[in-house]
Formats: sequence, C-alpha cells, structure tokens
Amino acid sequence: MISKHRLKDVDFILLTTIFILFIVGIIFIGSTSYDTSFIITKNIKVQLFAFALGIGAIILLSFIDYKVWESMYRILYLSCIGFLLLVYIPGLGQVHFGARSWISLGPLDFQPSEIVKIIFILTFSKFLSERQAQLQTFRGLLIAVAYSLPIIFLILIEPDLGNAAVLGIISFIMIFAAGLDYKIMWKSVGLTILSVPLVYRLLETHQKIRIDAFLNPNDLSLPGNYHVWNSKVAIGSGNFLGKGLFSGTQKKLKFLPVQESDFIFAVLCEELGFLGGFFVILLYALFLMRLTLAALRAKDTYGRLVITGITGMFAFQIFENIGMTMGIMPVTGITLPFISYGGSSLLTNMIAIGIVISISIRQQRLKF
Repeated sequence: MISKHRLKDVDFILLTTIFILFIVGIIFIGSTSYDTSFIITKNIKVQLFAFALGIGAIILLSFIDYKVWESMYRILYLSCIGFLLLVYIPGLGQVHFGARSWISLGPLDFQPSEIVKIIFILTFSKFLSERQAQLQTFRGLLIAVAYSLPIIFLILIEPDLGNAAVLGIISFIMIFAAGLDYKIMWKSVGLTILSVPLVYRLLETHQKIRIDAFLNPNDLSLPGNYHVWNSKVAIGSGNFLGKGLFSGTQKKLKFLPVQESDFIFAVLCEELGFLGGFFVILLYALFLMRLTLAALRAKDTYGRLVITGITGMFAFQIFENIGMTMGIMPVTGITLPFISYGGSSLLTNMIAIGIVISISIRQQRLKF
C-alpha cells in the first residue's frame, strides 16, 4: 500500500500534461466529425469511456508494487503470445484495414498488440536486468534479440508493421539502456542496415507499397503519397495561426484519410497553424522530459528499464505519427498518443502511465 507521504512523489506535471493532450484530442476528434461545430459523437464517447477506464487503471496500478510484475515475468511473456493468438479465434478475431489484429468485445473492438507492448516491456525489463553482464558480448545481444523476436513476429504477420516497428525500437532502446557494449551496438546497427533488403522482400505487398511511396514522395501515382501530399498541404496552409477551429478545408473535403487518428496532427495544424502544432510538440517534449526524469530517479535497474521502455515507446510513436504527416517518415497505423482516436491505444497509454507512477512513488528521493 502507499503511505500518504508518497503522494508527494506523484508527478502532477506529467498528469496535467496528459490531461491537456487528451482535451486537445477530444476537440479535434470532434472537429473531424463536424465542419462548423462540436457535437458529442460516438468516437468521442468511446474516447471518454477509455479515458475514464484509464484513470481507474492509473489509480489501481499506483497501489500495486511494481515488483509484482518483476516476479511474474515468465507468465507475462507467455501472456503476450496468448493475447496475440486471440485474433485467430473464429468469431473473436476481427479484420480492420486489412489486418487481423483486433478482437471483438461486444460493443467495442480491442487491439491486443497495444496492451502487449506494455506487458512486453514489463517482462523484457526483468530479462535484461538479470543479463546485463552478458550484453558485453555479441552472443548476449543475440539472446536478448531472440527473446523479443517471437512477439515481434506475431505482430508482423497480422500484418501490423507499425506496432511491430514500435516493439523493435523498444527492444533496441531497452537493450542499449541495459548496458549494451558500444562496439557491439554499432556492429549490430550495421548488420541491421545490411539486412534491410532481405526484410523488404519478406514484407506484405501493401507494406512494400508504403515504403516505395516514402522513398519516392513526388510520385503521386503511388498509393499513400497523394494522402501525404494533402497532409503537407493542410499543414502548410494553416500558416502561423491557422484557418480557425472547425474551418480546415482539407479536412472538410475529406482529402485526409483516417483524419481522426493517423492524420489528426495535420488537421490540428491546418486549423490552429504553426502555433498550435508547436504548442502540442512542446507538450510532448515536457511529457517525455518528465518520463526521463522518472527513469533517472528509479531506485533499481528493473524500474529504470521499465520506464525507459515506456519512454521509448511514446517517443517513437510521437515522432513517427507527426513525421508521417509531414512526409519525413513512412505512413503506418501508429496513433498520436492521447490525441488520436482509439480506445485501445488510449487505454494502453494510460496503463503505461499508471506503471510509471507506481515506480515513481516508490523511488529514492532524488532532487532535480
């Protein structure tokens, strides 16, 4: 249980930042549904419900000692595989946007790969904390990579390239943070670059098309480039102050696909301009800074690696989502944390924050 004095260690700056980002998300999810006004839509109701569940999850997780997850890491690893296999159960698994990555929970659909990202971080942190010395050898690195590959593979064959990439980035960041030898790290980066052509050949056709489009941004005949081009037009046309809330023309004319989720940042920039986009990026910078401080304050290796993995997850998702709207990153289905529409994504993000707070309130009292 948490003693009262530990409440002083709750990062209210972090929580306030999340709340502001969520409110921004609600406003622009509403903006993508209506042209001139804000009305409570089904998407907003789902988002509010997920946020309420998330608040409950944060409170519950703050009362649970994070050491519990450390002792259950083998079970957690098996649960990752179990969750990802649920999508293949007839009647339960659902196909959306060409990927069998959802399960039906009555009125709601849930994406298991979202929660698996968090569970994987909890189990991989324990695995790495026990093998830090081995990471000074190439064999130790291969063992760590082999540990993460089954989870990444199951997500990749759904196919969900976006979340598979997130898991890959999380794995690399956590291995590096656990003490990977620098020489081995650079050699592994070189091998990864050399393996890109092989990996490309193993991708699904639609995934190859996305990469081809990214490499040839001026070819509007390639699927995806037309949408990215419209996204850049929307961002650029917002100028400094934007066209005004609910007044985005690219949005109204439906030139932006999945504008309540994947391209919501483009909608925001069109309506609030450079100033609005810059404000959101500053919020994310503050958010990531608070997570980084929480990792530095963690009293043990396991807690530090968990927060590092969560920070890496958020950092990559933020960079990838905003980057793809500007054409500097390939288009994937990765959502913008706390802003994009998606009950599974929002709830998972809130659970991640609950785990961070659980670690933070049991931290050593370091001053920054």
